[in-house]
Amino acid sequence: MASPYQASNTPTDARHSSKLSLLQRFYVVEVLLGLALTARHFFVNMWRHTLHTVFGVKGAHGAVTIQYPDERRPYSPRLRSLHRLVRREDGSPRCVACMMCETVCPAHCIYIVASEHPNPDIEKVPARFDIDLGKCVFCGFCVEACPEDAIRMDTGILEFASFSREGMIYTKEMLLALEPARADGGPASPVPIPADRRPVLELRS
Repeated sequence: MASPYQASNTPTDARHSSKLSLLQRFYVVEVLLGLALTARHFFVNMWRHTLHTVFGVKGAHGAVTIQYPDERRPYSPRLRSLHRLVRREDGSPRCVACMMCETVCPAHCIYIVASEHPNPDIEKVPARFDIDLGKCVFCGFCVEACPEDAIRMDTGILEFASFSREGMIYTKEMLLALEPARADGGPASPVPIPADRRPVLELRS
Protein backbone atom coordinates (compact mmCIF):
# COMPACT_ATOMS: atom_id res chain seq x y z
CA MET A 1 0.00 0.00 0.00
CA ALA A 2 1.41 3.37 -1.00
CA SER A 3 1.93 5.99 1.66
CA PRO A 4 -0.13 9.22 1.62
CA TYR A 5 3.03 11.06 0.61
CA GLN A 6 3.46 8.93 -2.50
CA ALA A 7 -0.24 8.98 -3.37
CA SER A 8 -0.86 12.72 -3.16
CA ASN A 9 2.72 13.87 -3.92
CA THR A 10 2.54 16.17 -0.89
CA PRO A 11 4.31 15.75 2.44
CA THR A 12 2.25 14.67 5.43
CA ASP A 13 4.03 17.18 7.69
CA ALA A 14 2.74 20.71 7.11
CA ARG A 15 6.07 22.15 8.27
CA HIS A 16 7.75 20.70 5.18
CA SER A 17 5.17 21.83 2.66
CA SER A 18 6.46 22.83 -0.76
CA LYS A 19 4.03 25.75 -0.89
CA LEU A 20 5.55 29.04 0.25
CA SER A 21 3.57 31.40 2.43
CA LEU A 22 3.35 35.11 1.67
CA LEU A 23 6.00 35.90 4.29
CA GLN A 24 8.34 33.25 2.89
CA ARG A 25 8.03 34.61 -0.62
CA PHE A 26 9.66 37.87 0.47
CA TYR A 27 12.58 35.79 1.84
CA VAL A 28 13.07 38.29 4.68
CA VAL A 29 12.66 35.66 7.36
CA GLU A 30 14.93 33.23 5.50
CA VAL A 31 17.64 35.86 5.10
CA LEU A 32 17.46 36.75 8.78
CA LEU A 33 17.63 33.08 9.75
CA GLY A 34 20.71 32.64 7.56
CA LEU A 35 22.38 35.68 9.09
CA ALA A 36 21.55 34.43 12.58
CA LEU A 37 23.12 31.05 11.80
CA THR A 38 26.27 32.69 10.42
CA ALA A 39 26.52 35.01 13.42
CA ARG A 40 26.08 32.12 15.84
CA HIS A 41 28.93 30.18 14.25
CA PHE A 42 31.10 33.30 14.25
CA PHE A 43 30.65 34.16 17.92
CA VAL A 44 30.87 30.54 19.08
CA ASN A 45 34.09 30.12 17.15
CA MET A 46 35.49 33.41 18.51
CA TRP A 47 34.60 32.38 22.07
CA ARG A 48 36.40 29.06 21.63
CA HIS A 49 39.51 30.83 20.34
CA THR A 50 39.35 33.20 23.32
CA LEU A 51 39.11 30.31 25.77
CA HIS A 52 42.06 28.57 24.11
CA THR A 53 44.42 31.53 23.69
CA VAL A 54 43.52 33.82 26.62
CA PHE A 55 42.36 31.45 29.34
CA GLY A 56 44.47 28.45 28.30
CA VAL A 57 41.63 25.95 27.98
CA LYS A 58 43.26 23.15 25.96
CA GLY A 59 40.02 21.38 25.08
CA ALA A 60 38.51 24.45 23.35
CA HIS A 61 39.50 24.55 19.70
CA GLY A 62 37.85 26.84 17.21
CA ALA A 63 37.82 26.51 13.45
CA VAL A 64 41.07 27.61 11.84
CA THR A 65 41.23 29.30 8.45
CA ILE A 66 44.23 28.39 6.32
CA GLN A 67 45.52 31.53 4.59
CA TYR A 68 46.00 29.80 1.25
CA PRO A 69 48.31 30.06 -0.69
CA ASP A 70 50.61 31.71 1.87
CA GLU A 71 49.80 28.95 4.34
CA ARG A 72 49.24 25.36 3.29
CA ARG A 73 47.75 22.42 5.09
CA PRO A 74 50.20 19.49 5.35
CA TYR A 75 49.46 16.93 2.66
CA SER A 76 49.35 13.20 3.08
CA PRO A 77 52.28 11.33 1.48
CA ARG A 78 49.69 9.18 -0.33
CA LEU A 79 48.12 12.19 -2.03
CA ARG A 80 47.88 11.73 -5.80
CA SER A 81 49.35 14.88 -7.30
CA LEU A 82 50.85 15.72 -10.71
CA HIS A 83 52.47 12.80 -12.53
CA ARG A 84 56.17 12.37 -13.16
CA LEU A 85 58.27 9.88 -15.08
CA VAL A 86 61.02 8.14 -13.12
CA ARG A 87 64.49 8.45 -14.65
CA ARG A 88 67.23 5.85 -14.92
CA GLU A 89 70.79 6.59 -13.85
CA ASP A 90 71.63 7.77 -17.38
CA GLY A 91 68.64 10.16 -17.37
CA SER A 92 66.49 8.12 -19.74
CA PRO A 93 62.93 7.21 -18.70
CA ARG A 94 62.44 3.96 -16.84
CA CYS A 95 59.35 3.39 -18.96
CA VAL A 96 59.60 0.52 -21.46
CA ALA A 97 56.51 1.54 -23.46
CA CYS A 98 54.54 -1.57 -22.54
CA MET A 99 51.29 0.40 -22.94
CA MET A 100 49.91 -0.91 -19.63
CA CYS A 101 49.13 2.56 -18.29
CA GLU A 102 47.62 3.67 -21.57
CA THR A 103 45.42 0.57 -21.65
CA VAL A 104 44.21 0.73 -18.05
CA CYS A 105 43.52 4.49 -18.05
CA PRO A 106 39.72 4.96 -17.76
CA ALA A 107 39.91 8.51 -19.15
CA HIS A 108 42.11 7.55 -22.13
CA CYS A 109 44.37 10.52 -21.42
CA ILE A 110 47.77 8.80 -21.93
CA TYR A 111 49.33 8.59 -25.38
CA ILE A 112 52.56 6.61 -25.94
CA VAL A 113 54.66 6.07 -29.05
CA ALA A 114 57.26 3.31 -28.62
CA SER A 115 60.71 3.15 -30.19
CA GLU A 116 63.82 1.00 -29.91
CA HIS A 117 66.14 1.62 -26.97
CA PRO A 118 69.85 2.06 -27.77
CA ASN A 119 70.64 -0.39 -24.98
CA PRO A 120 70.08 -3.95 -26.31
CA ASP A 121 69.15 -5.14 -22.80
CA ILE A 122 66.11 -2.82 -22.83
CA GLU A 123 63.55 -3.65 -25.46
CA LYS A 124 61.69 -0.38 -25.92
CA VAL A 125 61.59 3.23 -24.78
CA PRO A 126 58.84 5.82 -25.28
CA ALA A 127 59.65 8.23 -28.05
CA ARG A 128 56.55 10.12 -26.99
CA PHE A 129 54.71 10.04 -23.68
CA ASP A 130 51.88 12.54 -23.32
CA ILE A 131 49.33 12.94 -20.53
CA ASP A 132 46.28 15.12 -21.12
CA LEU A 133 45.59 16.51 -17.66
CA GLY A 134 42.38 18.04 -18.95
CA LYS A 135 40.97 14.52 -19.15
CA CYS A 136 42.84 12.87 -16.26
CA VAL A 137 40.72 11.91 -13.24
CA PHE A 138 43.76 11.21 -11.00
CA CYS A 139 42.60 7.69 -10.20
CA GLY A 140 46.16 6.34 -9.93
CA PHE A 141 45.49 3.30 -12.11
CA CYS A 142 48.52 4.11 -14.27
CA VAL A 143 50.79 4.00 -11.22
CA GLU A 144 49.38 0.68 -10.04
CA ALA A 145 49.50 -0.94 -13.48
CA CYS A 146 53.09 0.02 -14.35
CA PRO A 147 55.37 -3.04 -14.01
CA GLU A 148 58.54 -0.90 -14.04
CA ASP A 149 57.48 1.70 -11.43
CA ALA A 150 58.13 4.25 -14.16
CA ILE A 151 55.28 6.67 -13.42
CA ARG A 152 54.41 8.13 -10.06
CA MET A 153 52.04 10.76 -8.70
CA ASP A 154 54.17 12.09 -5.86
CA THR A 155 55.31 15.52 -7.05
CA GLY A 156 53.12 17.41 -4.59
CA ILE A 157 52.09 19.79 -7.40
CA LEU A 158 48.37 20.53 -7.26
CA GLU A 159 48.13 23.92 -8.98
CA PHE A 160 48.42 23.71 -12.73
CA ALA A 161 46.28 25.45 -15.29
CA SER A 162 46.27 26.58 -18.88
CA PHE A 163 44.40 28.95 -21.14
CA SER A 164 43.82 26.22 -23.74
CA ARG A 165 43.22 22.49 -23.90
CA GLU A 166 46.54 21.96 -25.67
CA GLY A 167 48.35 23.56 -22.74
CA MET A 168 47.08 20.82 -20.43
CA ILE A 169 48.99 18.16 -22.37
CA TYR A 170 52.24 17.38 -20.55
CA THR A 171 54.98 15.83 -22.65
CA LYS A 172 57.67 13.31 -21.80
CA GLU A 173 60.27 16.02 -21.28
CA MET A 174 58.04 17.92 -18.86
CA LEU A 175 57.26 14.77 -16.86
CA LEU A 176 60.92 13.72 -16.68
CA ALA A 177 61.94 17.11 -15.29
CA LEU A 178 59.76 16.77 -12.18
CA GLU A 179 61.08 15.61 -8.80
CA PRO A 180 59.31 13.88 -5.91
CA ALA A 181 57.76 16.04 -3.23
CA ARG A 182 59.59 17.15 -0.11
CA ALA A 183 59.14 15.51 3.27
CA ASP A 184 56.39 17.98 4.19
CA GLY A 185 54.46 17.14 1.02
CA GLY A 186 55.29 20.38 -0.78
CA PRO A 187 56.56 20.34 -4.36
CA ALA A 188 60.31 20.19 -4.89
CA SER A 189 60.01 21.14 -8.57
CA PRO A 190 58.60 24.35 -10.03
CA VAL A 191 55.15 24.09 -11.53
CA PRO A 192 55.53 23.42 -15.26
CA ILE A 193 54.32 26.33 -17.36
CA PRO A 194 52.47 25.34 -20.53
CA ALA A 195 53.64 26.66 -23.86
CA ASP A 196 50.63 28.98 -24.20
CA ARG A 197 51.21 30.72 -20.85
CA ARG A 198 53.99 33.05 -19.83
CA PRO A 199 55.31 33.48 -16.27
CA VAL A 200 53.56 36.01 -14.05
CA LEU A 201 56.67 38.21 -13.77
CA GLU A 202 56.90 38.37 -17.55
CA LEU A 203 53.25 39.37 -17.83
CA ARG A 204 53.69 42.17 -15.30
CA SER A 205 56.74 43.67 -17.01
